[in-house]
Amino acid sequence: MTQAKSGDTVRIHYTGTLNDGSTFDSSAGRDPLEFTLGSGQVIPGFDSGVTGMSVGEKKTINIPADDAYGQVDPDARQAVPRDQIPADIPLEIGTMLQMQAPTGQIVQVAVVEVSETEVMLDANHPLAGKDLTFELELVEIA
Repeated sequence: MTQAKSGDTVRIHYTGTLNDGSTFDSSAGRDPLEFTLGSGQVIPGFDSGVTGMSVGEKKTINIPADDAYGQVDPDARQAVPRDQIPADIPLEIGTMLQMQAPTGQIVQVAVVEVSETEVMLDANHPLAGKDLTFELELVEIA
């Protein structure tokens, strides 16, 4: 039976959960996720977990944070004076915003703290520092 290898385009159904059992993402009710193995389109641990699977195979993989979205980087948090943020932008905790880095790159940030004078923004991925578990089912190898 053919096994998925680097360079193959695969289609896979998945459900991702955290250590507390809560689901953070799933392909349930949607088309399977399609990506090319070894191309960097998915996190490293997901890529290596799918490698070697056969069509129809199901398995559970555990991905440590270092092979997922990395550890939380304290330098990715930045306090911005509240008066530098336009008044029409909502500042509730958890709100996702886009900022432009000094390099011109657009960066997604989350509002994590709001005070009278400052807004703390966090550019870490929401799953940074978390170990992930995925239930996988390989649907197709193209």
